[in-house]
Amino acid sequence: MNPLLCPKPGYAAHERLPWRNVLAPMEGVGHPAFRHAIAAQGGLDLVCTEFVRVTSAPMNPELIRRAIQPSPGLALSVQVMGNVAERMAEAARYVSEAGATVIDVNLGCPMPRIVKKGVGAAMLRQPELLFDVLSQMREASPGLLSAKIRAGFDDAEHVLEIARTVQRAGVDFISVHPRRRADFYSGVADWRIVALLARELDVPVIGNGDLWYAESALRLQAETRCAALMIGRPAIRNPWIFRQLSELRAGRAPFEPTPLDLLEYLHGTVDRYVPVFRHVRGQGVLGKLKELCTFVSRGILGGAEFLTQVRRTQSLDEFRGVSERYLAALPSERLDLAAEPRHGLERVGTAHSNEAAARTA
Repeated sequence: MNPLLCPKPGYAAHERLPWRNVLAPMEGVGHPAFRHAIAAQGGLDLVCTEFVRVTSAPMNPELIRRAIQPSPGLALSVQVMGNVAERMAEAARYVSEAGATVIDVNLGCPMPRIVKKGVGAAMLRQPELLFDVLSQMREASPGLLSAKIRAGFDDAEHVLEIARTVQRAGVDFISVHPRRRADFYSGVADWRIVALLARELDVPVIGNGDLWYAESALRLQAETRCAALMIGRPAIRNPWIFRQLSELRAGRAPFEPTPLDLLEYLHGTVDRYVPVFRHVRGQGVLGKLKELCTFVSRGILGGAEFLTQVRRTQSLDEFRGVSERYLAALPSERLDLAAEPRHGLERVGTAHSNEAAARTA
């Protein structure tokens, strides 16, 4: 255990982590411009990059430079993905020297194009390789090393064995998304898996999965005693969720955004994205904004209408105009961005779900 995570003897595993609110790594979304936009809303402690693919080719310094762009005042976790131990160890050393607070190993990506290359969630089926990769990374990295896992590949029967293998390799903490690779993002996250790992492992466990509302996320922590909360897609939907978490923990009334707050956030995000994506071929700025609004619209009762209008825009001026007209006229009660669910728009995970139990049995 890295001494940074264990300030004095006798601490329980869930008390050893210096962060409580973590922005999850998300491919195609977790670029620096998005990370900075979410961080600006407050409440975040640690942000994670998109994964950096580690292959047999030499490390690309420019790729690393683009990934390692910390948000002011926040710790940065750089996620790497690969299955060649020597190259992953080299990447760990390189990323650590470049200034990452944490090096995180992607053991959960479920996408077929990733899995067929034997990386991401595919490594959950190869515990010996998994141990070798992580062990060599541990030797190469003087800083913090973590891994993000899923509950399993086709079933969750061996999740504790997988997690213990990861722990034995020397990681400082583990993040778990409690779905199998076979589930992708369907069904309800089985928080019982988070509780199992938090109870049985000696390293801190970060809980993830269906944390769509701040109150629900705190319930995950209460039910499982995990060390921290990792939130991904729900933070795209509600960029204030980390602020709400911090306010609830402090016993304060959580911030409740209005449609005008959402409008200001979207227009501010345009300004953040333009210098980064204006010269990017393909999607560019407008494509990235439309992708963002796929989740933003989920926080609006009847938000499909908003998304349809946004998808029809052909310029940034049109995007600004559509979002302003729609949100300026939107009644506040149609937003589902409060700390607690009000409209039942999103599924909520549980540590006591019969559905989850049946699915993972």
